[in-house]
Amino acid sequence: MEINLISDTVTKPSNEMLQFMFNAKVGDDVYKQDPTVNELENAVAQLFGMEAALFFPSGTMANQTAIKLHTNPGEQIICDKYSHIYHYEGGGASFNSGVSCCLVDGNRGMITADLVKNAINDPEFYHAPLTSLVSIENTTNKGGGACYDISELKKIKQVCIDHNLKYHLDGARLWNAMVAKKQHPKQFGELFDTISVCLSKGLGAPIGSVLLGSKVDIKRALRIRKIFGGGMRQAGYLAAAGMYALQNNILRLEEDHRRAKEIGELLKTLNWVEKVEPVETNILIFSVRPSLEEKWVIEKLQQKNIFISSMGHGKLRIVTHIDYKEVMHNYVMEALSKMQF
Repeated sequence: MEINLISDTVTKPSNEMLQFMFNAKVGDDVYKQDPTVNELENAVAQLFGMEAALFFPSGTMANQTAIKLHTNPGEQIICDKYSHIYHYEGGGASFNSGVSCCLVDGNRGMITADLVKNAINDPEFYHAPLTSLVSIENTTNKGGGACYDISELKKIKQVCIDHNLKYHLDGARLWNAMVAKKQHPKQFGELFDTISVCLSKGLGAPIGSVLLGSKVDIKRALRIRKIFGGGMRQAGYLAAAGMYALQNNILRLEEDHRRAKEIGELLKTLNWVEKVEPVETNILIFSVRPSLEEKWVIEKLQQKNIFISSMGHGKLRIVTHIDYKEVMHNYVMEALSKMQF
């Protein structure tokens, strides 16, 4: 039995999801004639109370499209120093849109309205790049699955309004945040100019993200997606997996959160663990004591067919997901409790 806790992207479609995909009605989505893709886009847009949506093969492409929508070359994005758009999208902001990132030192990947306000360049000072976009990540990946409070997001929104800035939400794991904080999608839809949500992480679909926005922005996004090479033909088979996930896999995210928290509580009791970051959702980050190399922990767990990832500097990451079942969880808890160095 192999237990892969490296990421929630390693999941595979269930038999029920595969059957749903197999039965999908499809057409050519490049001509916007795939009924299942259209259904998914409409469903997600309605869920968030936004005007329109567009299906993408990846969250990175959805985010990069949003950046292209809201900026011009030479301008600047404000984001946290841990942001996915900065660390894990291949330098796409500079390559695709010709913009730079102003990195803010937030708390576990989360920034505040005051930090945003202080990071905005004076638009009259033409020696500095023009600030045009604020990008938020919720939950935070590198920040350990932390979730924003809606109240702070509203404060940041007001700063954006006051300074004529666009506001994007990288919501790759927004489903986790909404379940953990008991929030509603429309609370986010009314705040952001664009939102990207992923279907292939916590929700267990094999591929796909959706970008939400106004009808005008999504019409422009369709052209940008084409330029980026993201047009797909009979994509309804993939969209069907997303529809199944929306209908069946959101509330069960609570199970992933519970298991991550239980692992976190156990790790706090182990003498080879230095620190466990607060666990809110399905991502758990912990540090080993200074005399211990994280690779030793990884290797010892691999011997037990348990796979986790290193974040460097003594930090390790565990991510729970839909394919991580209770029997696996019990095995992992027992294996961790018996580990000694």
